[in-house]
Amino acid sequence: MNFEYSEKVQGLIKRVEDFLETHLFPIEIELNEQIENSDDRWQIPQQIEDLKALAKSEGLWNLFLPESEDGFGLTNLEYAPLAELMGKSRFASEIFNCSAPDTGNMEVLVRYGTEEHKEKWLKPLLAGEIRSAFAMTEPDVASSDATNIETVIKRDGDDYLINGRKWYISGACDPRCKILIVMGKTDPDNENRHMQQSMILVPIDTDGVEIVRPMKVFGNDDAPEGHAEIVFKNVRVPATNILLGEGRGFEIAQGRLGPGRIHHCMRLIGAAQRALEMMSVRAEQRIAFGKPLSKQGSVREDIAKSYCEIEQARLLTLKAADRMDRQGNKGAKELISMIKIIAPQMACTVIDRAMQIHGAAGLSQDYFLAQAYQMARSIRLADGPDQVHMMQLGRGVAAGYSAKALMKLRR
Repeated sequence: MNFEYSEKVQGLIKRVEDFLETHLFPIEIELNEQIENSDDRWQIPQQIEDLKALAKSEGLWNLFLPESEDGFGLTNLEYAPLAELMGKSRFASEIFNCSAPDTGNMEVLVRYGTEEHKEKWLKPLLAGEIRSAFAMTEPDVASSDATNIETVIKRDGDDYLINGRKWYISGACDPRCKILIVMGKTDPDNENRHMQQSMILVPIDTDGVEIVRPMKVFGNDDAPEGHAEIVFKNVRVPATNILLGEGRGFEIAQGRLGPGRIHHCMRLIGAAQRALEMMSVRAEQRIAFGKPLSKQGSVREDIAKSYCEIEQARLLTLKAADRMDRQGNKGAKELISMIKIIAPQMACTVIDRAMQIHGAAGLSQDYFLAQAYQMARSIRLADGPDQVHMMQLGRGVAAGYSAKALMKLRR
């Protein structure tokens, strides 16, 4: 494993850093205030669209998509430091058209979409003209086990009828969201529980699609993107909207969620890194009991532990990205589970320390930290909660060591 970045990647790191420092960070508080105080909080600030156009003109666009001519041509390992930088602001990923859930949905369309799907939905997504959402989670079942999903996708002549309820569908409240990828069951009686599900494309303006409400996270609605509760009532779409065919939904989900999980982890490392930087500056500048906070042993310990924990997570993420590039998502599944367990918890811990050192300010809207903590804590549930990853990883590790021990006994 060689984690030294090439000249190309080092150049991209510098360009993304400069862009963020010059164009985004100076207006970050203004953007948050504009959204919070707007008469219509579900409208996109014009500055965001302007920065997207600027990033696109500078060639800092679609930096993901390693296996497509539509992307930037970076490997997962090369993309990692760029995604980390984007994690330093809630607005950064979108500016470079690298924002979830669009990235995962674009990868699905690249890998599994027909030419018609790509022309109608992938092209405008790649151009940053529309947004999308991924409708999987349901309120009435444990959706961390995808075989529990109850939404029904039923064939009706040349169409499918969709009925069900989803919630916490990120991005669906965004006025630019035009397409949903919906997971539901086409064959609920199939003996193979992993062949019951399918995925289908549903334009959000289709009759019967009802946005019930924006769901809140720690009391925040995350406008203007939001997380919607959606009811599908006799929603009719053409049969050609099915992705890859009936019964392939679980397969698509596994292909989609691997890269999505590691992208989340890359961004969370960036959020934790920014929290560490803020913590360090605050500790040097803030005076308490006649001396800087950095003179207090407990503060120094928090900074040191945070520095170590971020680097540990960063190296594990790079190892997982490298394995994905070499062996594919399936070959890297254990490492992806490991980093999905480690990175969100690490980010929560580091950001919490930074908030503690900032005092009341760390909880306020004037700083990045409270918003970052909300995101980090949410990611411990998104794309599979910690417990599911630990269950699967523990099962695999135990079986692997047991098999090795059995082989030794047979020799």
